[in-house]
Amino acid sequence: MKALAGEAWRYLWVAALGLIVDFGTLVLLTSVLHVEYLLSAAVGFTAGLIVTFVLSELWVFSDPHVRNRWVRFGLFTIIGLVGLGILTLLMWLQVDVLGWHYILAKVLATGVVYAWNFFARRSMYGAAAT
Repeated sequence: MKALAGEAWRYLWVAALGLIVDFGTLVLLTSVLHVEYLLSAAVGFTAGLIVTFVLSELWVFSDPHVRNRWVRFGLFTIIGLVGLGILTLLMWLQVDVLGWHYILAKVLATGVVYAWNFFARRSMYGAAAT
């Protein structure tokens, strides 16, 4: 359990850095360059995905079940695309259906996507060492 908590803590920091890239790209593209918010969210999410993958490989997870790094990146991307689908659906519901601001929608949707990403990615790398 202690090892799981350590992984979760490290992943929180990695996800925070990925989120800074993700969120910064979203705000820059939407508020400054006037790109449609769902497209901006997808671009930001993709940039954050790459940052998160690299840092997860280097710092969060050890002893992956899948040894080939490119296969892991492919699986990481598939998990990320599911997360992007969840994010897009939640943001659309909150912005277009409920009329909330896109930044509030992004903040609320991010918590759900974080949980999905951590547990799905953790299963790819295996259980934490005890």
